[in-house]
Amino acid sequence: MANKNSQNDKLVIFDTTLRDGEQSPGASMNASEKLRIAKILEKLNVDVIEAGFPIASKGDFKAVNDISKVIKDSTVCALARAVDKDIDAAGEAIKPANSSRIHTFIATSEIHMQKKLNMSKKEVTEQALKSIKRIQKYTDNIEFSPEDAGRSEFDFLCSIIEKAIKAGANTINIPDTVGYNIPDQFGDLIKRLIHNIPNSDKAIFSVHCHNDLGLAVANSISAIMNGARQVECTINGLGERAGNASLEEVVMTVKTRQDIFTCDSQIITNHIVPASKLVSSITGFPVQPNKAVVGANAFAHESGIHQDGVIKHRETYEIMKAQDVGWSENKLVLGKHSGRNALKTRLSEIGCEINNDEELNNLFLKFKDLADIKHEIYDDDLHALISNNETESNDTNYNLINIYSISDSSSEPFSKITLEKDKVKTNSESNGGGPVDATFKAIEKTVKSNSKLQLYSVNNITDGTDSLGEVTVRLERSGVIVNGMGSDTDIVIASAKAYLDAVNKLNNKSRIVHPQLDHV
Repeated sequence: MANKNSQNDKLVIFDTTLRDGEQSPGASMNASEKLRIAKILEKLNVDVIEAGFPIASKGDFKAVNDISKVIKDSTVCALARAVDKDIDAAGEAIKPANSSRIHTFIATSEIHMQKKLNMSKKEVTEQALKSIKRIQKYTDNIEFSPEDAGRSEFDFLCSIIEKAIKAGANTINIPDTVGYNIPDQFGDLIKRLIHNIPNSDKAIFSVHCHNDLGLAVANSISAIMNGARQVECTINGLGERAGNASLEEVVMTVKTRQDIFTCDSQIITNHIVPASKLVSSITGFPVQPNKAVVGANAFAHESGIHQDGVIKHRETYEIMKAQDVGWSENKLVLGKHSGRNALKTRLSEIGCEINNDEELNNLFLKFKDLADIKHEIYDDDLHALISNNETESNDTNYNLINIYSISDSSSEPFSKITLEKDKVKTNSESNGGGPVDATFKAIEKTVKSNSKLQLYSVNNITDGTDSLGEVTVRLERSGVIVNGMGSDTDIVIASAKAYLDAVNKLNNKSRIVHPQLDHV
């Protein structure tokens, strides 16, 4: 570990929820959803927001561009392969940003250079340096990643990083692209790189760890203790395959153990839980109850011994305060007598900005309807209302108008539904193995999605018998995977909404280029 300074170094938090997080199967977000997440990341005081991969699609370009226009306090970053067209797209997308960065990468491991790129070490180096030079047309905030650094030859890694820094890269990111490394090994790699590269002091060393072996956070922490001063991470550990390093776990580990760390982030931690809930609501990836920091059980104590200890002195069994990460502020004290302004204010506080009066009025009516059913409204209820409202506001989508479902022990479950698309209503009905199965079959008679159901999950959003039920449906068609979400106090209705949400995403989905699978 580095020598302790009189003043701790800054740990830069680079959030890639909107880019790498979106590469989770089914987690694709539209431009408005990305903007909502970007706004709460800014509230968190995230240093760098990797907003997307602009060359991937028109939608991704627009999302990065929209975020660049709105975000003022965080640096907006765009990803680009070491290819001219990628860099130019990234440069144009981030042009409106108050503070911008372009992150470029090229593989440096033997297996990637030989099997994927079909390029020599010399060619890879030349391509990297050419790209760094081209980025300078758009910004002087340049991040360079030698992809699959954890499996790259050390001397070559030192050589290309030294040249990249000399060419103008001021952040060097060391990715554990396939989650292959273990903490001692990865920390030692960072330490050796910083020690052996002559101009390493001219750049911030960063890490980007994947969770294939469940070691993403541990590897990131080890890297920090050996000199890394930027961590690339995501809300809830979202990301492709097993995910990325979890922002909340990295941040709270460093914050909680200031007795051993010589750095600290500037994250405003009481926004962590609201950010977690927002990302979960938008992506359809529920947070497991025992997830560190943001899980529902993270501050719950079942054991009598633990309960007694916490009552007598909190720190006996709690190493951090629930309030510090935003748990105490979860409950919304609003009811059917609350006005539009109160609703709008609370929505803004949890990262849900309302753009116009029409949208607010529509949402307010749904809020009132829910308040008539539920005695108490929670932030999670509001996230669900927002998601449902966005889905229903598009005339080109299939929208649920009515559903009649019956299930008893003496007859086969039956469901009859009415859907609307392009202002045309369609009725269909079906029997099934249960009311949800019957509902899905009835929907399919109309939508004819030709998709396969890969996942059906039900979670209660809040407590009590009047809780909103949140349903996640995952559909696959021709290799494209989407998550659909729906919520209602009636679980059959919630299921229908979730299925339709997934169908609409399948029908509206543009092909997205996976940056790590395409050849440069």
